Order: sequence, then structure tokens, then C-alpha cells
Amino acid sequence: MLAENLKQVEANIADACRRAGRGREEVTLIAVSKTKPVSMLSEIYDCGVRDFGENKVQELCEKRELLPGDIRWHMIGHLQRNKVKYIIRDAALIHSVDTYRLAEEINIQAKKVKRIVPVLIEVNIAGEASKFGIPAEEAMQLTEEIARLDSIRIQGLMTIAPYVENPEDNRQYFRKIRELSVDIAKENIDNVSMGVLSMGMTGDYMVAIEEGATIVRVGTGIFGVRK
Repeated sequence: MLAENLKQVEANIADACRRAGRGREEVTLIAVSKTKPVSMLSEIYDCGVRDFGENKVQELCEKRELLPGDIRWHMIGHLQRNKVKYIIRDAALIHSVDTYRLAEEINIQAKKVKRIVPVLIEVNIAGEASKFGIPAEEAMQLTEEIARLDSIRIQGLMTIAPYVENPEDNRQYFRKIRELSVDIAKENIDNVSMGVLSMGMTGDYMVAIEEGATIVRVGTGIFGVRK
């Protein structure tokens, strides 16, 4: 069943890429595996997936010990400063940087392991009170501040769009994130590239791809509904 789900998601991604005139290789699929058992991750791994996303540091650490070493682990959930040290060595990409203090801690821990850590700035594009992320109008300033930290590389933006019945309702937000990334890129800030846009989840990833997503985060569409 998981293999079939994955096949369908891959077909949808390919269709969205075609509609947008983009190559399939321009979009990375992250299998969002939060709360899912290792057996399910192994099954998807065997289907060729290497990018997995976790919301909680403890869960990422536990699964990392039990699964192959070539998996790229993405930290996509809210990250507390006191937990950074546990993932600093292994996180392929931290998607959820939304304060200077968090970035500062990532920088401190990165120096300890002699690593430059790639991160995304999380933007709360719809201004939802229930979500983390910096307001769009503050993203440029935060990017400039974090860019001065020498063991971090800002690679783009991440957003979690509102939960909607009709994915078309989120097109406006994905478009705004894309426009924001273009505005930031124009500033040519050292240590900053805007090549990555992490946006779109199970309900709206096809629309996100049409609007420029380079990473989509799909959990339910692959693993089924969480209990």
C-alpha cells in the first residue's frame, strides 16, 4: 500500500512539474515520517526515498540510529534552542529557523562539530496565530542578521500554508513566498541563496510546485492518516 501511495504522489509531482514547465529533478520529495514506525520508513526507503522529515528532535534521533546512514534527515518542526545540539551533526537541512536566537545557537553548535549548517527561514505567510514563523515583512531583516553568522548558510524559505479544503486557496500564499524569495535574492546578501522553497504538503503540494516549490513535504499522502 505504501509503495502504491508513493507511486501516486510521484505521478502527481511529475504532472505538476509538466504543467509548470519544470523538470521533475527540480523538486525534492520529503517523506514526512513523524509518529510513523521505523518499519514504514524502511518500506519507503526500499522504494528509493532518501529524504525524510521529522517534527521532533527526539524522534529524529531515535530513528536515525535504526535506519541506513545515507538518509537525509530534515528538521521541519519547531526547534527549541536546547535541542539543537542533538541534531547539529546529522540534519541535512533545518527548515524552521524563525528567530535570530535560534540561528545563533545553531551557529554555536555548528562550530563545535566544525560544520556549516544549511537552514531555511520559516515565514508565517498567512499570519496565522497558531503557527510559528516570522511575518513576511520581517523576513528580509532576519535574513540579513542571520547571514552574518559564519557557520550557517541560508538556502531559502519555508512556509506552512493554512489548512484548506481547496488547494487553490493556498496558491496566493505560495506565490507570495516565491515573490519574497526573489526580493531577498535581489539584495545579493553574503551567505544567502534563495534556491530552496520548502512549501506544500499533502493537501496542496501540486499547487505549490506550480508556484515554484523546490521541496514538498508529504506525510499523509504517503503514510496514511496519523492516528
